[in-house]
Amino acid sequence: MVSSKRKFDVLVVGGGPAGIAAAVSAAQSGKRVAIVDDNPALGGQIWRGETIHSDATAVAWIAKLRASSVELFPGTRVFDQPSPGVLKAETVDGMSVFDYEKLILATGARERFVPFPGWTLQNVMGAGALQALVKAGLPIQGKRVVVAGTGPLLLAVAAYLTKHGAMVVAVCEQASRASLGAFALALLRHPGKIAQAWDLRKDLSGTHLITSSWPLGATGNQILESVVISTSRGEEQIFCDYLACGFHLVPNTELASLLGCRLEGGLVAVDALQNTSVPNVLCVGEPTGIGGVDLALLEGQIAGLVASGQKAAADLVNQRAKYRSFARSLEKAFELRPELKRLAAPDTIVCRCEDVTLAKLQQHGSWRAAKLQSRCGMGPCQGRICGPATQFLLGWTPDSVRPPVLPVKLGNLTSESREPNRELASVK
Repeated sequence: MVSSKRKFDVLVVGGGPAGIAAAVSAAQSGKRVAIVDDNPALGGQIWRGETIHSDATAVAWIAKLRASSVELFPGTRVFDQPSPGVLKAETVDGMSVFDYEKLILATGARERFVPFPGWTLQNVMGAGALQALVKAGLPIQGKRVVVAGTGPLLLAVAAYLTKHGAMVVAVCEQASRASLGAFALALLRHPGKIAQAWDLRKDLSGTHLITSSWPLGATGNQILESVVISTSRGEEQIFCDYLACGFHLVPNTELASLLGCRLEGGLVAVDALQNTSVPNVLCVGEPTGIGGVDLALLEGQIAGLVASGQKAAADLVNQRAKYRSFARSLEKAFELRPELKRLAAPDTIVCRCEDVTLAKLQQHGSWRAAKLQSRCGMGPCQGRICGPATQFLLGWTPDSVRPPVLPVKLGNLTSESREPNRELASVK
């Protein structure tokens, strides 16, 4: 049934830690606040599954959210801005329109993939993706797993899989031992992070951590059977059931770009109060810089207070500066090595949606030309996988972002607005 538009004083796009903190903080003002998120349940990639009940920080924030007046719209995919102050979104029931006075973007990040021979085999997947599947019920007990890539996420995933019965035979970290040592020194300014790192190492006491190591190729007859890794001693073949790869994170800036927000260095540029270059639009969390859940929560609180006309507490701003320092240390320590650019062979598929190989891409000089001639980036993922890959491998940058920023049903592009599916019980 056709309905009028729903209007909110503060609309938050993204239901992860940053978005939840922003919405809860904004609702303290008494203004009408809502969260829209494309997942069926809130929590984002970090607070997914049982984590939302076992992580003390998640439990505390979910309790605050339940006690607030925030309206929740899970399973709602924002895909267009037809005019300033208006967003279109697809739901399971059709298409909805949201009007807002202030908008807070908390769209999170996704995993970065670096193509190598065999990376498209079944059971080769993102590190976070495998963790999410296990949280959703994938049986992992007794399975041999290699975790490879870079960043603290590798250890967190390996520890989680180990607790659920997986045999993590190796964690391959592309960063050098010297880089990890420098990062460990930087952690001295963050006692809480040291405690987290220590807990992870205890959980992984029997797991082989290999530095300056990365996958050279995966083999198998349609499904993964083994992976060849690079080590300081040469190549080594490891037989395994799963290869979980994660080469750091890519911020989801597509919606911000569509709205006209200025980007700097691939990140959404914000001022001291999380305001973007577009009036009435704020941004928090990973799109402004990969810094972890603590920084995301602080940025969310600041933006929520500012967007609702409240004053941001000085101690929040001071704490944010400390965690931004940690984020810079993280970026420096786990910067991708140039050797990774040489992993893909000419026949290695880079765009999985359209089966475009590296050799075909090398025939073109830009992202736009490759899209026009090879359809790279025009499949269901809309360049979310191959875009960062070609940026790393070939130095390409997407020229523009156009609606819809997410795949939607054709009928919803022109349909009338419908009453959004509001389910408060979706916070699980």
